[in-house]
Amino acid sequence: MKTYLLAGWAVVLLGCASPARADARVPAWKNEGVEMVDGRTGTPGPLAARKGVASGGAAALMAGRARPLPPVPGDRRETVFLIHGMGRTPLSMLLLRRRLERDGYRVVNWGYWRTTGSVRELASMLAREVEEQRGDAAAIHFVGHSLGNIIVRCLLAHEDVGPVGRIVMLAPPNQGSAKADRYASLVGWLLPMIHELRTNAESTARTLPLPGDVDVGIIAGTLDRKVRVAETHLDGARDHATVPSAHTFIMNRHDVHRLVARFLRDGAFSASDSPSTR
Repeated sequence: MKTYLLAGWAVVLLGCASPARADARVPAWKNEGVEMVDGRTGTPGPLAARKGVASGGAAALMAGRARPLPPVPGDRRETVFLIHGMGRTPLSMLLLRRRLERDGYRVVNWGYWRTTGSVRELASMLAREVEEQRGDAAAIHFVGHSLGNIIVRCLLAHEDVGPVGRIVMLAPPNQGSAKADRYASLVGWLLPMIHELRTNAESTARTLPLPGDVDVGIIAGTLDRKVRVAETHLDGARDHATVPSAHTFIMNRHDVHRLVARFLRDGAFSASDSPSTR
């Protein structure tokens, strides 16, 4: 029992599971257009839709099982794939999704419901979703949070998904995470992917190559105790910015929304650094 309690606390400290009430602010029935991956797909029933968020993770799971609508032939809007972090749900990216939709993007809020398996397996699942959702989009982009960024990097390194526009990484453990090192021995049996986020030179996070033809922008939180600013850097990234934020809810900040939108549009966080002004 003591081992289970320690594992649970380690998951929370790592940001792998957030308090249920934080995501419960958004009614589950409004979280349309997302997909959860756990080997099965489906849609929430009418009772679940009427109830909204009932309680904690069960409501998040119901909300996250709605399939995204297929692309409409001839729709040339640029498409942004949102990839949440470990132990979270697409609900965590909902506010960012709404901002990007207001900016005119088509947004696929992709999700995964897995604590087992590997980053490579999730990247393969994401590749299938990209193939289904690309349609006639003028460009596709990715915005990830925490582990979601490692999944995107694995996707680009090992899957053929066609041309990719820009990537914005929120609090990415690109150099691994000291927190992962600390808690891997406690929760590695429950969350095997945590080993892929360690700081040793052979970890997945440290070894995935970055294609040279993709613009990458990184946003780190100066108050983040789970992934330190120094651990977010990545060789080949075009730009790097910091905000006074902790890890778990960095994607909900208005300043982060503005930075994400600016990078997707200009390829830089600062207008003076955008390619069009050089």
